[in-house]
This record gives sequence, structure tokens and C-alpha cells, in this order.
Amino acid sequence: MNGSRIAAVGHYQPAKVLTNEDLAGLVDTTDEWIRSRVGIRTRHIAGPDEPVDELGAHAAAKALAGAGLTPDDIDLVLVATSTAVDRSPNMAARVAARLGIPQAATMDLNVVCAGFTHALATADHAVRAGGSSRALVIGADKMSEVTDWSDRTTCVLVGDGAGAAVVEAADEPAIGPVLWGSVPEMGNAVRIEGTPPRFAQEGQSVYRWATTQLPPIARRACERAGLQPADLAGVVLHQANLRIIEPLAEKIGAVNAVVARDVTESGNTSAASIPLAFSKLVERGEITTGDPVLLFGFGGNLSYAGQVVRCP
Repeated sequence: MNGSRIAAVGHYQPAKVLTNEDLAGLVDTTDEWIRSRVGIRTRHIAGPDEPVDELGAHAAAKALAGAGLTPDDIDLVLVATSTAVDRSPNMAARVAARLGIPQAATMDLNVVCAGFTHALATADHAVRAGGSSRALVIGADKMSEVTDWSDRTTCVLVGDGAGAAVVEAADEPAIGPVLWGSVPEMGNAVRIEGTPPRFAQEGQSVYRWATTQLPPIARRACERAGLQPADLAGVVLHQANLRIIEPLAEKIGAVNAVVARDVTESGNTSAASIPLAFSKLVERGEITTGDPVLLFGFGGNLSYAGQVVRCP
């Protein structure tokens, strides 16, 4: 085999929906204030009995079913998350246990909002190198658990959820070369730290970096796949803020692409945001099999990673 492909995707969100009107009862904010600044209307919030690995397992089970596979077919489980409560066992091992996956290698990747695209590249590399035949790649985060619900600058942003993809060997590469990197000197611009851990960010710094520094990097990710932005059928950026997504997508130059705007109904779900939005586009038929789609994650550590994939 000369490459890898995404065989199927899946997503999951908790049943509880938190609206802007609900938040107005918690902090000094309004629906108009939130929509005008971040474009979010609703977000899904997990309960205390819904841990990160349960969210991930639901999304992974849906992806497995979509690929017509069983847990026995998987030999690598990668979970991108920054909200794991315990150091061990990791979320990947817990997802594998929930699904009954035997003897798989299980690893977590903490690259925050760029976690899924880093994990997808890692799975692609493992399959190409012969270290894996089929991998489950999951982005799952429970941001509600690391949020200060009295801070209106951050609590209006976050949501919980998970998305997953099955990656397998393919005759022709359908996951393009990754372009990844970071700006370590600006790493403190997005943080989840302290005891208990709390999410905080320098919003204006992140906005300027994302809208000015990332467009040429995203275009280079397209070039690595042998495409121009105008060739793209879809663009799935990290769902951080509509005021970042829309100008970034415009500056990339993907004039013919469907741009994912799942942030409006899901909020910022960190590592879950890209696979969650991607899976919804596939489910709704807004992109179809074989379409080239740019996945581009960015955020915590001021890390970024992007690749062009073919729609399953």
C-alpha cells in the first residue's frame, strides 16, 4: 500500500444543550453580545456521569459502524484530548476497553485544539510505515469541566463532544502530507492550567495570529497535497470562533469550498471540533466521497497542523 485513507467518520454530542439565554442567567451577557463576538448560539454540555472516554467511545463506535468494521479490526487507538482527568489509564486505553478492542496500541495526544489533525497525521504515518493496518483516531474534549463559569470571556465559548475517524491502508494516498508546527514563545496565549485546571486565553492575540499568520500556512498544506485552495470542496478549520473561521477561510482562498461553521451550534470543543464538524458535513451530504477537504487545527501551545484529505 502507498498511503492511507479515512474509511468512515462519526461524531457524538451530549444531550444537554446550553443556550445563550441560559448563560445570561449565569453571567453578565446577552444573546446579542455572544453572537456578535463569537457567533455561537448553543453548545452541548456533558453531565458529571459522561467522562471524556465515553464521549470518544460513542463517536468511535459510529465511525466503526460506518466503515463496516468490528473492534477486532483495529490495532491502534489515538485520542486527542486536553481534558483527561487522570494520567493513567489514558483515554485511548479507556476507549479501547469500552469498545472491546483487543491488543491495540493506545496513545493520547495533547495538542489541545490542533490535537485531531496531529493525531490524524500520526495515524497516517503509522499506517504508511506498516506499524498499523487500521487505526481509530478520536478527538474528544469535555471543556465544561475546565471552564470558570463565572468568567464571561471564556464560558460563552466552550462545549463538549467527540469526533472520530477510521484510518486504513490504501492503494492511493487519500490523506495528504501534514504541515505542522508551533509558536512556543506565544504558548501562554491559550492555557488550561492550575488546580483545578481552568481554561484561559489572550483572545486578541489569538485572533491576530490566526487571521494573519495562518492563511499562508494553510495554503502550503494544500500545495503539499498538489492542490490549490480553489480545488477544495470543503474547509474544516478548528471551530474556535466564527470571527476567526470566516476571515481565515476567506484569506485561504478556497472560493469553491463549503466552510464548516459548526461552532454556531456546538461552541469550541477543542480537539473534538474538527472531526465533529467534518462528520456533520459528511452526514448531511454537503461534501461527497472523494472530495478534497482541508482539515486545519490551531490553538493551544499556538500549535497548528493541517492536511488535505479525501472525503470518505
